Amino acid sequence: MPIPRLCAVACLALAACTPSLDWREVRPAGGGVLALFPCRPSQDARTVPLAGAPLKLNLESCQAAGATFALSFTDVQDPARVAATIDALRTAAVGNLGGTPVVAGAAVVAGMTPNPLAQRVRVDGRFPDGSAVREELLFFVKGTVVYQATVLGARVDASAADAFFDGLKLAG
Repeated sequence: MPIPRLCAVACLALAACTPSLDWREVRPAGGGVLALFPCRPSQDARTVPLAGAPLKLNLESCQAAGATFALSFTDVQDPARVAATIDALRTAAVGNLGGTPVVAGAAVVAGMTPNPLAQRVRVDGRFPDGSAVREELLFFVKGTVVYQATVLGARVDASAADAFFDGLKLAG
């Protein structure tokens, strides 16, 4: 087989094995944010206790390339409750996996309200069945709305997580 044809066959084989990510812009209702998801997300909303108060938590999520991509947000209504809510979301995310959080850097989302807890966090932990899992988290704020972007999977593609987080844009 000639080398160019062999290369073409190899490239097609690799492409067939690599899950494709179908990136699309999504504007969650009431979220004041534009997100770039690698799949068509479903929406959910529920009231959950966070930082001592019941809050409506909105969620957009989907699965692609062996990982779950999610964006959740809640309006805490009071600037004094923002830090406690970020802390509660982070504690819950870390606790669910029994892992240890590692701060990968400050969150950078254009238009966000500065907050020392606006960070990118990585957690290596375990699912309830004992299998290894990695969670990449991004916490950020706009006014009194607290956001958590998450990529969760047995193996998280760093470039897909970067694209997901870099694709977040807040409305002016």
